[in-house]
Amino acid sequence: MAEETPENIAEEVGADETTAPAESGASTPEAGGDAAAPAAPAPGQTRRERLDARRAARRPASRGRLTPEERDAERRARREHNAKQRRAYRAKLKERRSAARTEQPAPEPDHAREHGPGRPKLRQGVVVSAKGDKTIIVRIDVVQRHRRYRKILRSTTKLVAHDEGNTAAEGDTVRVVECRPMSRTKRWRLTEVLERAR
Repeated sequence: MAEETPENIAEEVGADETTAPAESGASTPEAGGDAAAPAAPAPGQTRRERLDARRAARRPASRGRLTPEERDAERRARREHNAKQRRAYRAKLKERRSAARTEQPAPEPDHAREHGPGRPKLRQGVVVSAKGDKTIIVRIDVVQRHRRYRKILRSTTKLVAHDEGNTAAEGDTVRVVECRPMSRTKRWRLTEVLERAR
């Protein structure tokens, strides 16, 4: 085994420096080499030198200074490429949605939009008071998630509804429908009792 003298070490370092750029140049895409293929480790290279050589092989070759016109042309080409991909993705998404829409069954009339012309609103809630004659107070609990902050928000609304036959009692789950004004506060009418209070 040869002795390690300062001259021998200097020769090895010089050899590593000369081989690293040659390897990196061979594996650049411009030279026609495969950038993904790992460079063959040269004998006597440290791990750090091998990593540096690999990074240099992946790094694109410097093109020097570009003129504003060249930069603008590159930017336009990049934007055109992105727009083309975006258009293809949106067309695919549109096809997928239309296919899903045709596969779904037609919605029942009960699930139709309630704010259309001639469609009264429907609400379901719990009767909290049935003391008045032909009048009930229905509590509607609304649970929804905030659109931006995703926090769950709970709110309660009380509706005064008309109960012609005094059929609902406190604690019943009922369905009410929007109707003409029947008094100063009554704008809803009882349609059915869904569940009796236990």
